[in-house]
Amino acid sequence: MSTFLSRYVGYIRDRIGEDNLKFVYRFFLVMMALILTYTILFHLLQEREGHVHTWFTGLYWTLTTMTTLGYGDITFQTDLGRIFTVCVLLTGMITLLIILPFAFIEFVYQPWMKAQSKSRAPVELSDEIRDHVVITHYDEVTHNLITKLRQYDYEYVLVIADLDEALQLHDQGFNIVHGDLDNPSTYRKVHVDQAALVTITSKDTVNTSVAFTVRDISEKVPIITTANSLASVNILELAGSTHVIQLGQQMGRFLGRMATGVDSMSHVIGKVEGLMFAEASIDGTPLVDKTLKETRLRELTGVTVVGVWERGRFEPATAETLLPERIILVLMGTEEQIMAYNELFAIYHVSEAPIIIIGGGRVGRAAGATLAENNVDYRIIEQRQDRSKDNDKYIFGDAADLEILKQAGIMESPTVIITSHEDDTNVYLTIYCRRLRPDIQIISRAKLERNVDTLHRAGADFVMSYASMGANIIFNLLKRNDIVMITEGLNLFRVKLPVELAAKTIGETEIQQNTGCYITAVYAGGKMHVNPDPSMRLPAESEVILIGSIEAENTYLKIYGKGE
Repeated sequence: MSTFLSRYVGYIRDRIGEDNLKFVYRFFLVMMALILTYTILFHLLQEREGHVHTWFTGLYWTLTTMTTLGYGDITFQTDLGRIFTVCVLLTGMITLLIILPFAFIEFVYQPWMKAQSKSRAPVELSDEIRDHVVITHYDEVTHNLITKLRQYDYEYVLVIADLDEALQLHDQGFNIVHGDLDNPSTYRKVHVDQAALVTITSKDTVNTSVAFTVRDISEKVPIITTANSLASVNILELAGSTHVIQLGQQMGRFLGRMATGVDSMSHVIGKVEGLMFAEASIDGTPLVDKTLKETRLRELTGVTVVGVWERGRFEPATAETLLPERIILVLMGTEEQIMAYNELFAIYHVSEAPIIIIGGGRVGRAAGATLAENNVDYRIIEQRQDRSKDNDKYIFGDAADLEILKQAGIMESPTVIITSHEDDTNVYLTIYCRRLRPDIQIISRAKLERNVDTLHRAGADFVMSYASMGANIIFNLLKRNDIVMITEGLNLFRVKLPVELAAKTIGETEIQQNTGCYITAVYAGGKMHVNPDPSMRLPAESEVILIGSIEAENTYLKIYGKGE
């Protein structure tokens, strides 16, 4: 019996806590002392009035009075007795009806429920999991990263310090471990020394602390951290980060590269395995209103048109694809083939007016720097004068003000790049600019991926989401990387050739017809075959590099898997 009681007391102590349990003990001791004192005083006062009661009757009167039940079967006849009754009543109201419920909730119920919740949150990763990705912060970037990891069957674990957040994510089906981010034991419990990657995307100070803690446990695991401030890059590297990513800077550079309205030359957006991917506007060129077959681009330059962008929608290209105005070609080829395309279309010039960048923050400034590197003029509309780096390029004011937009050249500019970090603001400005200039190219940033479609519907030609870009950059740094994002919604990925497609020609596989993906290269026998002809026969044990939209990629993986 004593063993059971000791175990029960130990269990209660663990659930409620040593300090809380001491408070409860002290409270009940005070209550017992009050009840005993009032019982004794009841007897003394009743004897003074000539009444004799048993001790149990005294206890009965004290409890009924303190709990305000007050049956009225025992009463005092003198004022002194009635004053004593009022004191007992008030004391009972304060202790039993106010302090006791509060103390129970604060020191017993809430700790108990917290202990119950904590017991539901995993605190350790299974020993069977290896080569997993450890994620120490849940945000829009890591949400997209987890989606990509699930798609490619990579194990992951989210380390969450806040219990409520951990339980919420656990209930939503995420693989989580609850633990303090600055506690080395947390990372030992998630086997960080056997992980494929650690990604840290919180504030710079938190990222530094976590990177330092993880590096102290494992000298080899790759650590990927994000940095908001340029000054933090060196500090994060000193703390042990393998790669430090400035997402704002990379977002700005990408948006700057997307501005194709200034000329008809191609602009490189990615380089993979000896292949170059570029986008080119056809405005003002002889390509307008022709089919792809009629342009003879592959015959003349060697480039392959893998798809077209029209109002933010990517479509795989076929020989019969019609090329109307305002369409953007997605080109694939070697460096020589891309140069041949540029030599052919360099004579077609679209506009000399400066490109407008709305927002002078990190993203806007990086976009401006990218344009300057390409000798493209630009103007930045910014409300805060302290962000000015070059007054000749800045126009201070609200971009929603028509006069400010006109001062920046909205009526002549070929492109406007919207870089606000608020998606609602970006949607508003996109609609506004599209109404002012139906023919202008609009490039916008989206903080959340779910708002990409909204911005396209508002009139944006191209939208890059912060979440998708960050997730893809981190995924690309995974040591078994097989995917590269060419642009928002358009990925390049490498897979082993499915067994059922071996010995077939590229045309016979009908991959493009079945999935929407396009074979850009074949790796076989230690040699890379770039931009292969549809008649090429695919050897067994080879690998193929495909390009396609996210939907096309998912369709391919659903039909053929990863080829393993």
